[in-house]
Amino acid sequence: MASYVLCIYFYTQQIQFVEDKQEFSRFPTKTGRRSLSRSISQSSTDSYSSAASGTDSSDDETSPRDKTQVNVKGSSDFCVKNIKQAEFGRREIEIAEQDMSALISLRKRAQSEKPLAGAKIVGCTHITAQTAVLIETLVALGAQCRWTACNIYSTQNEVAAALAESGVAVFAWKGESEDDFWWCIDHCVNTEGWQPNMILDDGGDLTHWMYKKYPNVFKKIRGIVEESVTGVHRLYQLSKAGKLCVPAMNVNDSVTKQKFDNLYCCRESILDGLKRTTDVMFGGKQVVVCGYGEVGKGCCAALKALGAIVYITEIDPICALQACMDGFRVVKLCEIIRHVDDKLSMNCVQASLRTPELTWERVRSQVDHVIWPDGKRVILLAEGRLLNLSCSTVPTFVLSITATTQALALIELYNAPEGRYKQDVYLLPKKMDEYVASLHLATFDAHLTELSDEQAKYLGLNKNGPFKPNYYRYTHFNYYLLIIN
Repeated sequence: MASYVLCIYFYTQQIQFVEDKQEFSRFPTKTGRRSLSRSISQSSTDSYSSAASGTDSSDDETSPRDKTQVNVKGSSDFCVKNIKQAEFGRREIEIAEQDMSALISLRKRAQSEKPLAGAKIVGCTHITAQTAVLIETLVALGAQCRWTACNIYSTQNEVAAALAESGVAVFAWKGESEDDFWWCIDHCVNTEGWQPNMILDDGGDLTHWMYKKYPNVFKKIRGIVEESVTGVHRLYQLSKAGKLCVPAMNVNDSVTKQKFDNLYCCRESILDGLKRTTDVMFGGKQVVVCGYGEVGKGCCAALKALGAIVYITEIDPICALQACMDGFRVVKLCEIIRHVDDKLSMNCVQASLRTPELTWERVRSQVDHVIWPDGKRVILLAEGRLLNLSCSTVPTFVLSITATTQALALIELYNAPEGRYKQDVYLLPKKMDEYVASLHLATFDAHLTELSDEQAKYLGLNKNGPFKPNYYRYTHFNYYLLIIN
């Protein structure tokens, strides 16, 4: 029986902080950027949204960097695929707002106080309708924002256009090349007459770029908010080396991020991304999920519900035991790979498939065959990048939780009195974590039971919270490979 392998991942552990200045030798020049192109077909740069599907097809293949575009305010301080898509993007943002009631509630409560007045926030996140709601909330609270994308595939072009039309300086489009990516980050940071004082990052690339290329600007930053495993690890490395000169908030390890974004979001988006890109029927398929952290739990629950036979590989005995108790079989990766008669490693999925002896064959947008000389092949989605944001849409409600957490973290760092936060990495205060959760309860018409004074005294708690100690969190490096036989 012939077998094939399908490879994806959601959150990849990248723990090496690059000190070598050659990291930035790839900074683009106008003449050099074409040679670094990922040779992405036109279809791979199309948005998956229904709104953009009718507009992207009419775009030519001219790089946004070579276009001159102006918004209704007469500004050209942005670089997006097509500013004419703004109307479609505005509709998508309005739809997202309907399922992000907690963030909208925060916007309405704090708008008159302008807690971010004077804040100049430079952001590097996924640019989707949901993050657009966050960006516009920050603007409503008094901040000036400049934004770029943390992923070359996840940008919704029409949403980027809508933000640019509203006056936000956005530098991003779906299907950027590697040098486009760094060009966008640099133009987001380096502009005349504007200097950032806050950073909102996802992955640490923006922080790393500023730290290396603009150290004097970096030293004047008042706070960093980071939401990814990669970025947080980089910050801890800087802190340990005594090189972190600004306070940073670790949003990634907040309970609301780990428990809701990672678990419930991936439980839904895993199937969306796989079905859109492969049309595979999962009933009876043998699937291996590497890692049983919060992301792994969500993926496994979804795949099991479709009738897939799910195996788990783990390095952590606690997570491995949880997988066993949830009815999954825990196996060694090398054994399961041998079982499907394919020699494949995690490094291949992340980095080592661009080699001369391997042939890449485009199947469709964000789906490639990678073929070995002996004829064996894998199906690689999004070139090994995040599946759920590159190949699917993500549940708005769950992203609302993370976005609200990010907004509160920015407000906290920006308004904190001198001395509260030193040059180190901090976890989100549990009181704030619980506040984010409480804002979302109204959506379900849920009502909390209040402790009596006697109960609170017995438990040693403040009856208004926080109800968990600061060390209470869910952490697990999430990196996932699915092999379907």
